[in-house]
Amino acid sequence: MAADTHNDTHYDMAILGAGAAGMMCAGVAGQIGQRVLIIDHAKAPGEKIRISGGGRCNFTNINAGPHAFLSQNPHFCKSALSRYTAQDFIDMVERYGIQYHEKTLGQLFCDHTAKDIIQMLLDEMALGAVELRLETGLEEVQKSPTGEAFTLRLSDGSAPITATKFVIACGGKSIPKMGATDLAYRIASQFGHDITETR
Repeated sequence: MAADTHNDTHYDMAILGAGAAGMMCAGVAGQIGQRVLIIDHAKAPGEKIRISGGGRCNFTNINAGPHAFLSQNPHFCKSALSRYTAQDFIDMVERYGIQYHEKTLGQLFCDHTAKDIIQMLLDEMALGAVELRLETGLEEVQKSPTGEAFTLRLSDGSAPITATKFVIACGGKSIPKMGATDLAYRIASQFGHDITETR
């Protein structure tokens, strides 16, 4: 059931990070009736998408399978990849009329620009009435004593917000010059998740 929309500061889901994972998550959740807020410190969404694949976005790999992933639980990859396949994403790309081509080893790239993928994800978010706040950082997040909601304090000076679900989708430290930090790791640790050293 969606949240009471009369409470302007409560969301069913708050997502930290407006990259590929965050925007995809937001679009799907919004389209099933969730009230979703997505925040990012950047000036524009999908900055890593924009530069990926030399500006053409290598948006999927038709040979992707569980064998290509490292996990403490190998069955997770099997389950995740069977529920949403590379072909599912390709179908969405084709619905939007985005032209693409295959390079080596099954890698698919946009014919024109990675911005086509960013716009597709923004359009999917719009279909779900997702609220996007850019140039907004997360100052603090706390879980309620009952565990029923999260309270987030944002850098934009707005009133604290609450969310039933909180998604960390801000990625890792791969491209520091684009503002990538260890924030996701710190938040995950704060809530008791184990952090595996990158290799």
